[in-house]
Amino acid sequence: MNFDRLAPHYDWMEAVTAGARLQRARTHWLDALAGCHNVLSVGEGHGRFAAAFLARFPHAKLTCVEASPGMIEVGQRRTHACRERVRWECAEVLAWQPREKYDAIVTCFFLDCFPAETLAQVVDHLAGAGERKVVWLVTDFLLPNSGLSRLRARAVHALMYSFFRVAVDLPARRLTPPARLLQDHGFKLQSRHDSEWGLLRTDFWRRG
Repeated sequence: MNFDRLAPHYDWMEAVTAGARLQRARTHWLDALAGCHNVLSVGEGHGRFAAAFLARFPHAKLTCVEASPGMIEVGQRRTHACRERVRWECAEVLAWQPREKYDAIVTCFFLDCFPAETLAQVVDHLAGAGERKVVWLVTDFLLPNSGLSRLRARAVHALMYSFFRVAVDLPARRLTPPARLLQDHGFKLQSRHDSEWGLLRTDFWRRG
């Protein structure tokens, strides 16, 4: 995936297509990170979760892993006021090697970028970066089980995946839910919030 071409435009694209909906989803379980001091955000992108987290928890540290230098540049500008507490690392997720263990992991609109076989590797790799007792916040798109909400979500997914396949060479062709993979690594779902007719889901998982 290469988001560099979209990086200068991502803020206005999100504002036009989704307004504040995606940011509300990113930050829905933000308070669940109270008491976490060393947090990892993977696929951080343009820094909107990072900025909200650093403002909410002024004594916590954040590591942001992002493969796009262009996105990192945008994110660094957004978090410049808190630059002493945030470390940006430019790497593809499976090539990235953690320097330490984290007490919380955050993935916002990231796990839905991978096909099933790669997603299993990604979850395994990130689970290994967490402490024995670790929180994982997962925010992604969702495909409801039935009804008009499912039809609406399928249309949105088709447009979204088609666009990002062309724009950034997205490897996924469809959504693969990560819940079973998280459970396989000892995570238990603590709370779940769906929004936008079931199009968006944000989960609060805990291990240990």
